[in-house]
Amino acid sequence: MKRSLALAACLALMLASPVRAAPAAQAPFEPGLVRLAEILGSLHFLRNLCGERGDTWRGEMEKLLQSENPDPARRARLVAAFNRGYRSFDATYTHCTASATAAIARYMKEGEALTRDTASRYGN
Repeated sequence: MKRSLALAACLALMLASPVRAAPAAQAPFEPGLVRLAEILGSLHFLRNLCGERGDTWRGEMEKLLQSENPDPARRARLVAAFNRGYRSFDATYTHCTASATAAIARYMKEGEALTRDTASRYGN
């Protein structure tokens, strides 16, 4: 009888306690993808500021999201990084300047390197 009560008490405690899944291990390339999303957001703002018209860089972000097919939480992190990149320059620049053009060049170079390195290390 005592054994049955103890078993019932343990079972009740287990059912009352929320079960939390262990956090998924982060892919080794994830920080690079988050940075790439931020760069794409920055380029989307800066290139349009400096004369390029269109959604080229937003389109590249959409391609990244489609290729990764992330779960909702991961998608939110990538989109937040894109928006952070966009807003960081939106708050600073109102017209194209030499420093905006230099930032474009730096981000283009960094984005190319991230893409190339990620593809060569983790691509199949």
